[in-house]
Amino acid sequence: MTKTIAMGGKGGVGKTTVAALLIKLLSEKGLVLALDADPSTNLNQALGIPLDDSQTIGTIREKMSEDVSSGQLSPTMPKQEYLYGKIVGSLAESKGFDLLAMGRPEGPGCYCASNRFLRDSLDKLVQDYKYDYIVMDCEAGLEHISRQTTRDIDVLLIMSDPTIRGITAAGRMKKLIEELRSNVGRAGLIVNRVKGELTPEIRKAIEETGLEVLALIPEEGDMPDLEMRGKAVTDLPRGSELRLKVKEVVEKLAL
Repeated sequence: MTKTIAMGGKGGVGKTTVAALLIKLLSEKGLVLALDADPSTNLNQALGIPLDDSQTIGTIREKMSEDVSSGQLSPTMPKQEYLYGKIVGSLAESKGFDLLAMGRPEGPGCYCASNRFLRDSLDKLVQDYKYDYIVMDCEAGLEHISRQTTRDIDVLLIMSDPTIRGITAAGRMKKLIEELRSNVGRAGLIVNRVKGELTPEIRKAIEETGLEVLALIPEEGDMPDLEMRGKAVTDLPRGSELRLKVKEVVEKLAL
């Protein structure tokens, strides 16, 4: 059975970094579908694989809507079949995982029908390709979760930096998820870029969120060098603290 893991949190806390390492680690255990649900679309860079703008779901969905409106899409071509074919063609493939980028947010107009087609297409993709895991790197607003354009979530990993603002945002995200959908199995908190011990104020703020703390990740010294050289996050040494902490999360969640 496919396990779906979603990464959430405010911008700039390292969601994409941890998502990339999680995808790489899980790809050693089974086949992974990596979903980049952030409009900035940079998960491919963190994974070290190329991606063209035309490969994003946003572009495909816009094109389908335009073709339907203009009558360019043949009436004999089922919209579901059209969208599914485009999604399969947009997959960026790598060893152990495939990447699917959601791309830019929706433009003006109603997308209820195309979102339904997208949900059905993703379900068919998972069924046809028999993915063992789905790892979704979400944008700060969790649009794709709130619109339920994705499947049910087994694990929600909410990330924060060690600040009151970040922890407060994580707590609000937990409440938002509880209000929007009931099909989230387990939610936990990962605090990134921790220097030394957490302050009593931060510990109290974490306790007030009610979130289970899955990991405290220290600041990774090798990251600035990787970023300056344009290298993938997955190029971090095997023994790096960041890699080891992500591995601990996988083991703790029995993934």
